[in-house]
Amino acid sequence: MSAPVLKSANATAQCGVARADGELILTESELQFSPFNETFGLGPYAFSRSSIATVQSTSAKGGGVIPLSNEAIKITLINGQAYEFILANSQQWLKIFQGQETGVKKVE
Repeated sequence: MSAPVLKSANATAQCGVARADGELILTESELQFSPFNETFGLGPYAFSRSSIATVQSTSAKGGGVIPLSNEAIKITLINGQAYEFILANSQQWLKIFQGQETGVKKVE
C-alpha cells in the first residue's frame, strides 16, 4: 500500500538546459518526481523527506541561464545534490516544506 499523497502537481525538472515534464508528488515521508518521458534521463527521482536539507525559491531559466519565471523551487539534499523543479504555486510548496500549510507535516 502506498503512502497517501499530501500534494501533487505537474512540474518540470530542470538541470541546466535539460528539462523533463512530469508529476511532483509529496507524501509524509517522500518527495517523488515521475517524468512523463523517462528517455531524457531526468528522473524518476524519490527523496526521503529526512534527506532534504533545504527548499528554496529559484527561477526557471531559458537555455539554463536566462531567468524566465520565479515559479520554481530548488531542493538541496543533505549530501549536497540539488534539484530544480518548475511548477505553479511554488510559494505554496515552500510553505508546505516550512510546515506553514495546514495538515502537512514539516520537513525536519
